[in-house]
Amino acid sequence: MIKIEAIFRPERVNAVTDSLVAAGVTGFHYQNITGQGQQQGVEVITGRGSQTATRSAVSKTLLVTIVSNDKKDKVVDAIISSTRTGGIGDGKIFISEVSDIIRVRTGETGEEAI
Repeated sequence: MIKIEAIFRPERVNAVTDSLVAAGVTGFHYQNITGQGQQQGVEVITGRGSQTATRSAVSKTLLVTIVSNDKKDKVVDAIISSTRTGGIGDGKIFISEVSDIIRVRTGETGEEAI
């Protein structure tokens, strides 16, 4: 089992969730986060006129899902295809091993708990 964490632009949430459901993944959660990566912030227009300010922290969305190893490539491809714009700030995907999962309600463990 693997854990996939994806950070991407917030406006891409609907496209990502649609792609994941189409890939057969129904269990995931996401949250709005703020941070800084290679993008190093964005220029924003403030007030009236043309004054600009640089915001070093940028709004992003963090999506987390746990899937079986055989779904890894399909899920990663779904996330990439629905988030890639070709510009800086498209995001990152982190993949890590999960040693066990326990469903609290039933006590199921491992693959059955996904």
